[in-house]
Amino acid sequence: MQVAARRANFFAVMEVLSVVAFLIMTATTWYALSSSGGKGELLPSDLTATLLIGTLVPALAILVLLGRRFALRRAAENIGGTGRMHVRLVFIFSLISAIPTLLVVVFASWLFQSGVEFWFSDSSRGLLENANKLARGYYEQTLRDVGYESVAMAEDSRTWLGEYPVASQEFQAFLADQVLRRNLSVAAIIQIDSDGNQRTPIIVDPDGKSENNRIGKDVLEHLDKGAPYDVTSRNDRIVAAAPIERSSGIYLLVARSNDLLSLSQGQSAENIVQAYEVLTSRARVYQLRFNVALFVASLVLVGFSVWFALRFADRQVKPLYELVDAARRVGAGNYAMRLEGRTGADEIGLLNRAFNRMTAQIDKQTQALLGANRQLHERRLFIEAVLESVTSGIISLDEHGRILLMNSTAQKLLTDSNSELPEDLTIADLAPPIAALVEQGTSTGLVQHNRGGELLTLAVKTSRDATGHVITFEDITRQLLDQRTAAWSDVARRIAHEIKNPLTPIQLATERLSRRYRKQITDNPELFEDLTRTIIRQVGDLRKMVDEFSSFARLPKPVFRVEDPVALTRQALFLQEVARPEIAFSFSADTDITAIECDRHQFGQAMTNVLKNAVEAIESKGKDAGDDYHGAVSVELVGADDSILVRITDNGIGLSQDRERIIEPYVTTREKGTGLGLAIVNKIVEEHGGEMTFMPAQGGGTTVTMRFARDPLGLGRKPEAAE
Repeated sequence: MQVAARRANFFAVMEVLSVVAFLIMTATTWYALSSSGGKGELLPSDLTATLLIGTLVPALAILVLLGRRFALRRAAENIGGTGRMHVRLVFIFSLISAIPTLLVVVFASWLFQSGVEFWFSDSSRGLLENANKLARGYYEQTLRDVGYESVAMAEDSRTWLGEYPVASQEFQAFLADQVLRRNLSVAAIIQIDSDGNQRTPIIVDPDGKSENNRIGKDVLEHLDKGAPYDVTSRNDRIVAAAPIERSSGIYLLVARSNDLLSLSQGQSAENIVQAYEVLTSRARVYQLRFNVALFVASLVLVGFSVWFALRFADRQVKPLYELVDAARRVGAGNYAMRLEGRTGADEIGLLNRAFNRMTAQIDKQTQALLGANRQLHERRLFIEAVLESVTSGIISLDEHGRILLMNSTAQKLLTDSNSELPEDLTIADLAPPIAALVEQGTSTGLVQHNRGGELLTLAVKTSRDATGHVITFEDITRQLLDQRTAAWSDVARRIAHEIKNPLTPIQLATERLSRRYRKQITDNPELFEDLTRTIIRQVGDLRKMVDEFSSFARLPKPVFRVEDPVALTRQALFLQEVARPEIAFSFSADTDITAIECDRHQFGQAMTNVLKNAVEAIESKGKDAGDDYHGAVSVELVGADDSILVRITDNGIGLSQDRERIIEPYVTTREKGTGLGLAIVNKIVEEHGGEMTFMPAQGGGTTVTMRFARDPLGLGRKPEAAE
């Protein structure tokens, strides 16, 4: 049965069923309480017992099954077994606590429900409701009596007013007699004029308790609609009003004083009923709280039993856990492990002694294997050191393309971080172009790899072995760039040679034509002058272009001397400030910048070219920006450990989309540019042991950063000694 239960996953099914049953009973209980909550009635004893037991049984089942799970988990954590002892103890203690708990819960719930139903039965409620109706009827009858008295007294007053004036002694005597006969406390004649003002020509108040002898607007509206009278209860008296003559605006206002008890009989009875309802609702709350307390106490009791069973099982199987833990340590390589627990004549002691003998034998055999493994380890370290010293990238793949081994050079070339790569990484995920080359079976080839936005050209070689592939590759991006620069230098030299020779004869011939035939041309001499000047100007532009070609092709080797970079930068900036006064130039430098080894002329040429580009970018943006635009260029010198950084920032038109090719020869965004300015600057910076980068400036524009090495030749000379 146990095997069948495990195969059918019986306990998992029981857990699901218990949770579903608990949710269904919880929803049923909520619905039963909600549907009967508005009636203010207590739940029947059979219903409460059914709901309580129906909810408690699956809850206890869930608790017992959770205890079983905890027992299995503790057994798995300690010994890695099934934990049957834990499960059995939890089951036994759960039954011992759950069955008596259910019986006590049923008896306590039934006893409490019987007592509550005795005090809050329907007969008690009906008695209070009948008393309330009787008191309310007496109260309403008193109000009607005063109203009828006011109507009868108004009829008699109408008759007397037809014979006697309202201020006469006879009418006053009549009114006083009516007050006494009809058991009234106050009687007053109210006269209302056309403006709504009320006047009291006569009032009879034997007790002198009259406070307000006015008829309210709501009472007048009620009487004007045809009502025979209007009666209200005010504090300790009943006030009634009746019309004597509606057309003349004469009304009768009477009041009857009474003790507080008689006037508040209806309200008192109503308060008693409401207090009973409140008490009934509280009894319902107490009923629910009592059942919830029984529910929680039952769960706590069973939970404590489960906890005690787990603790008891831990104490019983602790020696086994220790043995299992020791076996795990031996399995992890601690062959010197010995048990120091029970080693007596019982079964546990016998098992511990056998375990110690086994570990001693394993330890002896392991020492022999460690010597051989140590030699293998030293050889492996030697091979890894050789691989790390190789400048080429090396990757070993298995037959599925997963990376088995990769040296640091390969990681630097293929990734932009030094973090450890994840396991089971394939070459297709790391470098798809190399993976495509491997799949094609090509032994050599050139591939393009994108490393963090930087495009590298790699020369790849692949070879297959018994377990997979071995890939070696080198970064030839710089080599190709140098070849391209050398090719452009040769092109520039040839262009300068081919173009420069005919420029001088063309310029001299054009100048001679201008001097010789200037006065002889009578037909449109201005056109002749414009044409000759255009030829001379274009020849000058070509000469400047040829000079730039020559500068790029025959850039001399720098002559390094100790120079002050701050002074050189200020000189280049001063020339631009004088030539462009409309642009705001700013300069800042760190205080710890010292002299560096550089070529004074080439350093200034690089600064001038970059500043010139910044000025031209500002002028290009100023054509379309309007009068609100003001150009600005900032120059900043920052000192580093072995170099200095020169940052030039402008708010011009900014970088183009192909900014990666901006330093290549003959790449330009200006109409008359040759594309050699930044190429020359980049060549100067590289020969000074640095590099040049371009970044978009905050708010628009460009930031150019040039890094110059303090000692490009690596001579280690001190600037003071050189001076």
